[in-house]
Amino acid sequence: MNILTVENITKSYGERKLFDNASFYLQEGEKVGVIGINGTGKSTLLKIMAGLEEPDEGSVTKANHVVVRFLSQQPVFRPEDTILESVLRGNKKSGGQTAGGAQEEDWEMESQAKTMLTRLGVTDFSQKCGELSGGQKKRLALVAALLTPADILILDEPTNHLDNYMGGLVGARLLEDFLLKWKGAVVMVTHDRYFLDSVATRIIEIDKGSIYSYQSNYEGYLSLKAEREEMQAASERKRQSILRNELAWMQRGARARSTKQKARIQRYEELKGMDGPAADGRVDMGSVSSRMGRTTLELSHISKAYGTKKLIEDFSYIFLKNERVGFIGPNGCGKTTLMKILIGQVLPDAGQVVIGQTIKIGYYAQEIAGIAGGTQLPEDVESARIDLKTAYMDPKKRVIDYIRDTAEYVQTKEGSITASQMLERFLFSGEEQYGLIEKLSGGEKRRLNLLRVLMEAPNVLILDEPTNDLDVTTLAILEDYLDSFDGIVITVSHDRYFLDRIVQRIFAFEEEGRLKQYEGGYTDYALRISVEAQLQAEAQAGTSGRGQSGGDASSGQDTAASGKKGKPDHMKAKKLKFTFQEQRDYETIEAEIASMEEKAEQLEKDIVAAATDFVRLNSLTQEKEELESLLEQKMERWMYLEDLAARIEAGESGE
Repeated sequence: MNILTVENITKSYGERKLFDNASFYLQEGEKVGVIGINGTGKSTLLKIMAGLEEPDEGSVTKANHVVVRFLSQQPVFRPEDTILESVLRGNKKSGGQTAGGAQEEDWEMESQAKTMLTRLGVTDFSQKCGELSGGQKKRLALVAALLTPADILILDEPTNHLDNYMGGLVGARLLEDFLLKWKGAVVMVTHDRYFLDSVATRIIEIDKGSIYSYQSNYEGYLSLKAEREEMQAASERKRQSILRNELAWMQRGARARSTKQKARIQRYEELKGMDGPAADGRVDMGSVSSRMGRTTLELSHISKAYGTKKLIEDFSYIFLKNERVGFIGPNGCGKTTLMKILIGQVLPDAGQVVIGQTIKIGYYAQEIAGIAGGTQLPEDVESARIDLKTAYMDPKKRVIDYIRDTAEYVQTKEGSITASQMLERFLFSGEEQYGLIEKLSGGEKRRLNLLRVLMEAPNVLILDEPTNDLDVTTLAILEDYLDSFDGIVITVSHDRYFLDRIVQRIFAFEEEGRLKQYEGGYTDYALRISVEAQLQAEAQAGTSGRGQSGGDASSGQDTAASGKKGKPDHMKAKKLKFTFQEQRDYETIEAEIASMEEKAEQLEKDIVAAATDFVRLNSLTQEKEELESLLEQKMERWMYLEDLAARIEAGESGE
């Protein structure tokens, strides 16, 4: 049964047409993901569904007695309200009455609100909303939207600012679990592809004013869209073939002497006037970077605290060439602070940051600030190590001028590319380039800011929550770009898909500012955490069992058999530990592998250059084969040491 129908809607903002005779329906219990390039009207469609905006043409029909709850992408709260007051506002039933069942329902709702807030990491219910960050406000809005029953949930970027920390079922994972169990219908805009894959039962795509529906999750959508585009391409090839034949006939001197000839001429004119399928707008990024010297980016015993709260405690790390590192942790743990320490915007309480002379950092900030009245920056920003103007946008500045402030052109592998050409690759048409920044959507501003960062040609990219407000298509292209990026990538992200796709190593923020290293992407990290938690639970259960004085007979026998008598000391299992050589190998092997990979890349270049020199080519090829064999051995050794290190950390015993 359809509970919401959007029929033949048209919507424009000025000369920009978002929807052109587009239609959509929603059935009971459906969970629909909405995707599309930023600026195509995803948020506008949600607002039309929620009744917050009206289409220029067309209709929106909602079934009787259907309750709709809407989560805005940028929620607004009264600054003077407390967290609890903001969440309960509009949800309470008693309306201030002091008697009856309504008040009991309000008490129950208040208790439920506190529980949900706590699970999302919000514990100070008396804190004023005016003191909250954008991420904290988003979590409040999420609780407010989910607190009361509804038939339809309309969620605009619900996973933005929600962490996926494995300390428990929190953030996006909590929301995912909630929606999977929820019986009502859901319409959501989100960039989180794992979230879409898990929750969505149907994907709709907004493309060039039309709405396309795919009865599948995100993975299925990719396959179905490829099929649709192939069919469109085949139809266009057929149209072009017919058009060529008709054109040849017309050029031979067709005359409208008969009905048959008139019909053929009319058919030709119709074919000529038809538009073929427009190519999808795709962000096209050629790899841009600067040369990197021997010294890269080094952190030595960094510590940082605010008051009594320790964010970072004695953290040291050397970022190697072409390394991809991700940082994760609960909201407010210090991830962004660490990124700002790296760029020199925040000074550590202790420790040192060493930046090589050839290092050029590109910083993609989590938030973009508009500057009223001009582009003058505060003194603390001006004193930063890198140009942080990239994180600021003057709303009155033209789009093209914002990019030209960085560079008129940039050198890529394809040659010299102008600022205007780069903007076109980033889906900014000629007309949009000369428009004001204030006319752009939030996602388009993020895309523009990303372009400016890349135009600086950095060799170290620091990406602080790059997936917030970027559409799925842009994210996929960004990931492809990072694959070919010749430099270091450091990212803070809550996006599980992005982390799995990009990073080779993860640092997780733990209690008291400690950072723990994990190899692999997010899925590898989650698996390791799960195993560690299981081992810890088993160990605690074993300790608890041994500590009990009572129990059944078999338990007592086991105690007698394995307790006082037990095995002789020389037969007892000893805890695993590295040998001296294993410890040395574990400390140096990653740097050795990185050096060998770099040498292999250079040999590949030398082989290409020596294509006409048979003797040298043979020598280089042999050297490369030997190096690859040695590298394979090193990788096997590294995998063994990593597994051994994990077992040692888990407290396993050897035979």
